[in-house]
Amino acid sequence: FWSWIIVLQSETKYLFFFFLLISRPRANRGPVGRTGGAQGRHVRSYNHLLGDIRRRKLFSFQKFFLRIDKNGKVNGTKIKDDPFSILEITSVDVGVVAIKGLNSNYYLAISRKGELYGAREFGVDCTLKERIEENGYNTYASAKWKHGKRQMFVGLNGQGKPMRGKKTRRKNTATHFLPIVV
Repeated sequence: FWSWIIVLQSETKYLFFFFLLISRPRANRGPVGRTGGAQGRHVRSYNHLLGDIRRRKLFSFQKFFLRIDKNGKVNGTKIKDDPFSILEITSVDVGVVAIKGLNSNYYLAISRKGELYGAREFGVDCTLKERIEENGYNTYASAKWKHGKRQMFVGLNGQGKPMRGKKTRRKNTATHFLPIVV
């Protein structure tokens, strides 16, 4: 291959232009390293994060602790040491978690209609996308269901009652939670 360097001098500045001429076409070898398909993105392995279990309390921006009671009912409480507010957050995929009440043994789930409930068995309703927002709070959206093209989020209103997923938005602070280490 050929390369030329042309240096042009102006009054007080030097401008450098580099031109590279390739004499033969490069073989179509693809990107160097592992690829993630046609886009050529680098594939990272996050297997060490799968199954990671964190014990947390989710404290809402509305000043409630998210809880799942012994009957699977989801709501908020102001009581700091409520045993039903201790949750296990388990990574099931990159950015996707399952949240389970430690004392109730129910998973936090969002139905197709956007209703929050406790599910006895883990299923598609129980997969939630976890995202850290700009204000430092986390949001949890259904990984499976959407309302039209909008995501449905876990949220508590000003009275600590669960909000329907159809009414929630990512930027609405009713959907923002601080994970507190137990």
